[in-house]
Amino acid sequence: MKTLRPLFGLFATSLVLATVAACGGSDTADRLDLANPALRLVHASPLAPNVTLTRAGVAQTDETNVPYGFASNYFDIDTGAADWVVKTTAGNVPLGTSSIDPLRGTKYTIVALPTSATETGTLLFADPYNKPLASDSSRLRVVNGSYNTANIDIYMNPVGTDITSVGVIPLISATAFRSVGPASNNDSVNIPGGSYQLSVTAAGTKTVLFRGTVGFTANRDVLLVTVPNAVLPTGIKVLMKTEGGAGLTEVAAS
Repeated sequence: MKTLRPLFGLFATSLVLATVAACGGSDTADRLDLANPALRLVHASPLAPNVTLTRAGVAQTDETNVPYGFASNYFDIDTGAADWVVKTTAGNVPLGTSSIDPLRGTKYTIVALPTSATETGTLLFADPYNKPLASDSSRLRVVNGSYNTANIDIYMNPVGTDITSVGVIPLISATAFRSVGPASNNDSVNIPGGSYQLSVTAAGTKTVLFRGTVGFTANRDVLLVTVPNAVLPTGIKVLMKTEGGAGLTEVAAS
Protein backbone atom coordinates (compact mmCIF):
# COMPACT_ATOMS: atom_id res chain seq x y z
CA MET A 1 0.00 0.00 0.00
CA LYS A 2 2.86 2.38 0.72
CA THR A 3 3.97 2.06 -2.88
CA LEU A 4 0.50 2.85 -4.17
CA ARG A 5 -0.04 5.99 -2.09
CA PRO A 6 2.50 8.19 -3.94
CA LEU A 7 1.11 6.89 -7.22
CA PHE A 8 -2.43 7.71 -6.13
CA GLY A 9 -1.31 11.19 -5.04
CA LEU A 10 0.33 11.76 -8.42
CA PHE A 11 -2.79 10.49 -10.19
CA ALA A 12 -5.04 12.77 -8.13
CA THR A 13 -2.85 15.81 -8.84
CA SER A 14 -2.78 14.99 -12.55
CA LEU A 15 -6.55 14.60 -12.54
CA VAL A 16 -7.01 18.02 -10.91
CA LEU A 17 -4.64 19.61 -13.42
CA ALA A 18 -6.43 18.01 -16.34
CA THR A 19 -9.87 18.95 -15.05
CA VAL A 20 -9.03 22.60 -14.47
CA ALA A 21 -7.11 22.87 -17.74
CA ALA A 22 -10.21 21.60 -19.52
CA CYS A 23 -12.13 24.50 -17.94
CA GLY A 24 -9.72 27.00 -19.47
CA GLY A 25 -7.07 27.32 -16.75
CA SER A 26 -3.76 27.36 -18.65
CA ASP A 27 -1.85 28.41 -15.52
CA THR A 28 -3.17 25.68 -13.24
CA ALA A 29 0.22 24.55 -11.95
CA ASP A 30 0.96 28.09 -10.78
CA ARG A 31 -2.37 28.27 -8.97
CA LEU A 32 -1.61 25.00 -7.17
CA ASP A 33 1.96 26.10 -6.29
CA LEU A 34 3.36 23.21 -8.34
CA ALA A 35 5.00 25.18 -11.13
CA ASN A 36 8.63 26.20 -11.17
CA PRO A 37 9.18 29.77 -9.99
CA ALA A 38 9.26 32.23 -12.87
CA LEU A 39 10.86 35.60 -13.54
CA ARG A 40 10.60 38.37 -16.12
CA LEU A 41 12.63 41.51 -16.84
CA VAL A 42 11.03 44.83 -17.79
CA HIS A 43 13.13 47.74 -19.06
CA ALA A 44 11.00 50.82 -18.39
CA SER A 45 13.63 53.52 -17.95
CA PRO A 46 13.94 55.85 -20.97
CA LEU A 47 17.04 57.26 -19.26
CA ALA A 48 19.01 54.02 -19.36
CA PRO A 49 20.95 52.43 -22.23
CA ASN A 50 20.63 48.77 -23.13
CA VAL A 51 20.85 46.46 -20.13
CA THR A 52 21.73 42.85 -19.35
CA LEU A 53 20.32 40.63 -16.61
CA THR A 54 22.69 38.30 -14.79
CA ARG A 55 22.15 35.51 -12.27
CA ALA A 56 25.11 34.82 -10.00
CA GLY A 57 27.26 36.68 -12.53
CA VAL A 58 26.01 34.75 -15.58
CA ALA A 59 24.22 36.73 -18.29
CA GLN A 60 20.76 35.46 -19.27
CA THR A 61 20.66 34.66 -22.98
CA ASP A 62 17.34 36.29 -23.84
CA GLU A 63 17.81 39.23 -21.47
CA THR A 64 21.18 40.41 -22.80
CA ASN A 65 21.69 43.86 -24.37
CA VAL A 66 17.97 44.72 -24.29
CA PRO A 67 16.71 48.29 -24.90
CA TYR A 68 14.13 50.51 -23.24
CA GLY A 69 10.71 49.08 -23.96
CA PHE A 70 11.85 45.47 -23.62
CA ALA A 71 9.73 43.19 -21.45
CA SER A 72 10.33 39.45 -21.40
CA ASN A 73 7.64 36.90 -20.80
CA TYR A 74 8.01 34.83 -17.65
CA PHE A 75 10.72 32.18 -17.81
CA ASP A 76 11.35 29.37 -15.33
CA ILE A 77 14.16 29.87 -12.83
CA ASP A 78 15.92 27.42 -10.53
CA THR A 79 14.99 27.19 -6.88
CA GLY A 80 17.75 28.30 -4.52
CA ALA A 81 18.72 31.81 -3.47
CA ALA A 82 20.65 33.92 -5.97
CA ASP A 83 21.47 37.53 -6.77
CA TRP A 84 20.02 38.89 -9.99
CA VAL A 85 21.78 42.02 -11.25
CA VAL A 86 20.69 44.43 -13.96
CA LYS A 87 23.73 46.10 -15.57
CA THR A 88 24.30 48.45 -18.43
CA THR A 89 25.56 46.34 -21.33
CA ALA A 90 28.19 48.95 -22.15
CA GLY A 91 30.49 49.34 -19.19
CA ASN A 92 28.75 46.76 -16.96
CA VAL A 93 27.49 49.44 -14.57
CA PRO A 94 25.13 47.83 -12.01
CA LEU A 95 21.72 49.51 -11.85
CA GLY A 96 20.36 47.27 -9.13
CA THR A 97 20.66 43.90 -7.40
CA SER A 98 17.66 41.72 -6.50
CA SER A 99 18.16 38.85 -4.08
CA ILE A 100 15.58 36.15 -4.77
CA ASP A 101 14.96 32.91 -2.86
CA PRO A 102 12.21 31.67 -5.19
CA LEU A 103 9.13 29.69 -4.23
CA ARG A 104 7.20 27.33 -6.47
CA GLY A 105 4.08 28.81 -8.00
CA THR A 106 5.38 32.36 -7.48
CA LYS A 107 6.11 34.83 -10.27
CA TYR A 108 8.83 37.50 -9.91
CA THR A 109 9.37 40.70 -11.89
CA ILE A 110 12.42 42.95 -12.01
CA VAL A 111 11.75 46.40 -13.44
CA ALA A 112 14.43 48.90 -14.46
CA LEU A 113 12.82 52.31 -13.91
CA PRO A 114 13.81 55.95 -13.41
CA THR A 115 14.71 56.92 -9.85
CA SER A 116 15.21 60.60 -10.69
CA ALA A 117 15.56 62.85 -13.72
CA THR A 118 19.08 61.50 -14.27
CA GLU A 119 19.32 58.05 -12.66
CA THR A 120 17.93 54.54 -13.06
CA GLY A 121 17.40 51.79 -10.48
CA THR A 122 15.50 48.53 -10.21
CA LEU A 123 12.42 47.27 -8.43
CA LEU A 124 11.66 43.65 -7.56
CA PHE A 125 8.19 42.37 -6.76
CA ALA A 126 6.64 38.94 -6.28
CA ASP A 127 3.17 37.63 -7.12
CA PRO A 128 2.25 34.47 -5.16
CA TYR A 129 -0.40 33.79 -7.80
CA ASN A 130 -3.12 32.51 -5.49
CA LYS A 131 -5.68 32.72 -8.26
CA PRO A 132 -8.90 30.69 -7.76
CA LEU A 133 -8.78 27.48 -9.76
CA ALA A 134 -12.01 28.12 -11.65
CA SER A 135 -11.33 31.81 -12.38
CA ASP A 136 -10.76 33.05 -15.93
CA SER A 137 -10.22 36.66 -14.84
CA SER A 138 -7.11 38.51 -15.87
CA ARG A 139 -4.70 39.85 -13.28
CA LEU A 140 -3.59 43.46 -13.03
CA ARG A 141 -0.99 45.44 -11.13
CA VAL A 142 0.76 48.79 -11.50
CA VAL A 143 4.31 50.07 -10.98
CA ASN A 144 4.72 53.76 -10.22
CA GLY A 145 7.89 54.74 -12.07
CA SER A 146 7.07 58.45 -12.20
CA TYR A 147 9.48 60.47 -10.08
CA ASN A 148 7.42 63.58 -10.92
CA THR A 149 4.33 62.24 -9.14
CA ALA A 150 3.51 61.27 -5.59
CA ASN A 151 1.14 58.38 -4.79
CA ILE A 152 -1.28 57.42 -7.56
CA ASP A 153 -4.69 55.76 -7.81
CA ILE A 154 -5.69 53.52 -10.73
CA TYR A 155 -9.26 53.43 -12.05
CA MET A 156 -10.47 50.81 -14.53
CA ASN A 157 -13.99 51.61 -15.71
CA PRO A 158 -16.23 51.25 -18.78
CA VAL A 159 -15.13 53.63 -21.53
CA GLY A 160 -16.77 57.02 -21.06
CA THR A 161 -17.17 56.78 -17.28
CA ASP A 162 -17.07 60.06 -15.38
CA ILE A 163 -14.87 59.08 -12.45
CA THR A 164 -15.97 62.14 -10.48
CA SER A 165 -19.38 60.51 -10.07
CA VAL A 166 -20.26 59.37 -6.58
CA GLY A 167 -19.43 55.72 -6.02
CA VAL A 168 -16.63 55.44 -8.58
CA ILE A 169 -13.63 54.20 -6.62
CA PRO A 170 -10.05 53.21 -7.55
CA LEU A 171 -9.22 49.61 -8.37
CA ILE A 172 -5.70 50.08 -6.96
CA SER A 173 -5.05 52.85 -4.44
CA ALA A 174 -2.10 54.91 -3.23
CA THR A 175 0.82 53.32 -5.09
CA ALA A 176 3.93 55.29 -4.15
CA PHE A 177 6.82 56.15 -6.44
CA ARG A 178 9.21 53.19 -6.87
CA SER A 179 6.62 50.75 -5.57
CA VAL A 180 4.04 48.34 -6.92
CA GLY A 181 0.34 48.04 -6.27
CA PRO A 182 -0.82 45.69 -4.92
CA ALA A 183 2.32 45.44 -2.82
CA SER A 184 4.93 42.74 -3.46
CA ASN A 185 4.02 39.29 -2.11
CA ASN A 186 0.32 40.14 -2.45
CA ASP A 187 -1.81 38.83 -5.29
CA SER A 188 -2.52 40.91 -8.35
CA VAL A 189 -6.06 42.26 -8.71
CA ASN A 190 -8.48 39.99 -10.56
CA ILE A 191 -10.32 41.78 -13.37
CA PRO A 192 -12.45 40.34 -16.19
CA GLY A 193 -11.07 40.57 -19.70
CA GLY A 194 -12.45 43.46 -21.72
CA SER A 195 -11.94 47.07 -22.78
CA TYR A 196 -11.49 49.67 -20.05
CA GLN A 197 -11.04 53.37 -19.54
CA LEU A 198 -7.81 53.65 -17.57
CA SER A 199 -7.54 56.73 -15.37
CA VAL A 200 -4.48 57.53 -13.28
CA THR A 201 -5.05 60.16 -10.61
CA ALA A 202 -3.19 61.75 -7.75
CA ALA A 203 -3.99 59.49 -4.80
CA GLY A 204 -7.10 60.40 -2.87
CA THR A 205 -8.27 62.84 -5.54
CA LYS A 206 -10.06 62.78 -8.88
CA THR A 207 -7.29 64.87 -10.45
CA VAL A 208 -6.52 62.95 -13.64
CA LEU A 209 -2.84 62.63 -14.52
CA PHE A 210 -3.44 60.27 -17.43
CA ARG A 211 -6.42 58.75 -19.22
CA GLY A 212 -6.50 56.18 -22.01
CA THR A 213 -8.19 52.99 -23.19
CA VAL A 214 -6.73 49.53 -22.57
CA GLY A 215 -7.97 46.10 -23.51
CA PHE A 216 -7.08 42.48 -22.83
CA THR A 217 -8.72 39.08 -22.98
CA ALA A 218 -9.42 36.58 -20.19
CA ASN A 219 -6.66 34.85 -18.24
CA ARG A 220 -4.01 37.48 -18.95
CA ASP A 221 -1.31 38.88 -16.68
CA VAL A 222 -1.30 42.65 -17.23
CA LEU A 223 1.30 45.07 -15.87
CA LEU A 224 0.96 48.85 -16.10
CA VAL A 225 4.05 51.03 -15.58
CA THR A 226 3.85 54.80 -15.25
CA VAL A 227 6.89 56.84 -16.31
CA PRO A 228 7.47 60.59 -16.71
CA ASN A 229 6.38 62.16 -19.98
CA ALA A 230 9.40 63.89 -21.52
CA VAL A 231 7.13 66.17 -23.56
CA LEU A 232 5.11 67.25 -20.53
CA PRO A 233 7.51 67.45 -17.56
CA THR A 234 4.65 67.48 -15.06
CA GLY A 235 2.79 64.67 -16.79
CA ILE A 236 3.10 60.92 -17.10
CA LYS A 237 2.64 58.22 -19.67
CA VAL A 238 1.64 54.60 -19.18
CA LEU A 239 3.34 51.51 -20.58
CA MET A 240 1.58 48.14 -20.64
CA LYS A 241 2.94 44.61 -20.63
CA THR A 242 0.54 41.79 -21.43
CA GLU A 243 2.01 38.38 -20.71
CA GLY A 244 2.52 36.46 -23.93
CA GLY A 245 2.93 39.65 -25.95
CA ALA A 246 6.14 41.26 -27.15
CA GLY A 247 7.55 44.04 -25.01
CA LEU A 248 5.96 47.15 -23.58
CA THR A 249 3.35 49.12 -25.48
CA GLU A 250 2.58 52.76 -24.78
CA VAL A 251 -1.05 53.43 -23.97
CA ALA A 252 -2.45 56.24 -26.11
CA ALA A 253 -3.71 59.17 -24.07
CA SER A 254 -7.27 60.32 -24.61
